[in-house]
Amino acid sequence: MISELFDTQSLQAIAVTLKLAFMTSAILLVLVTPLAWWLSRSASWPRVALSALLTLPLVLPPSVIGFYLLLSMGPNGWLGVLSNSLGLGQLSFTFSGLVIGSVIYSLPFALQPIQNAFESLDPRHMEMAYTLRARPLDAFFSVIIPNIKPALWSAAILSFAHTIGEFGIVLMIGGNIPGQTQVVSTQIYNDVESMHYPQAHGLALLMVCFSFLTLLSLKFFGHRAQQVTS
Repeated sequence: MISELFDTQSLQAIAVTLKLAFMTSAILLVLVTPLAWWLSRSASWPRVALSALLTLPLVLPPSVIGFYLLLSMGPNGWLGVLSNSLGLGQLSFTFSGLVIGSVIYSLPFALQPIQNAFESLDPRHMEMAYTLRARPLDAFFSVIIPNIKPALWSAAILSFAHTIGEFGIVLMIGGNIPGQTQVVSTQIYNDVESMHYPQAHGLALLMVCFSFLTLLSLKFFGHRAQQVTS
């Protein structure tokens, strides 16, 4: 039964998708956490402009982002020139290029929950840490981070799920190379186009189940976050 629904190419697409989603989520948590802290504490005018720039993927079509990323990663683009000068080769139509595109496209989905959590924290947490002579970095990791764990989990789940469902950017900058840049969304498209409906049904049902579990997880961590702040 499983072999009828998931052929070798489908299993490869699932593996590439999971690898891409895990790497994207991990990179985003490392990049976004200090950025969200600065955005939640800064009152300068660049904060507004930067915040708007970082949330552009929420309103821009994926094909637009993918198009400009493809130009940037090309032989004459700044990312392409940089990667070639570092001996990394070309980024377009590679898994590394997919990771860069996924990080940019999913960034708002990781940034907003963490930034909201920072902004809703009671400032007395840091004040108490300072009265105990804790250094700012120690206070951040020992006091602040434990208090926003539900938001960190929500950010990880959102960015993971958003990466799983990518199609436009993946197709633009990664193409549809089996075992390398072909993900679940593009594999479903291939199956439908070639009228392999059992395989398309299997992958589509997998995506529906995953999306439902994602929403359940977000509800759970949203409830946990309310308990922490209350």
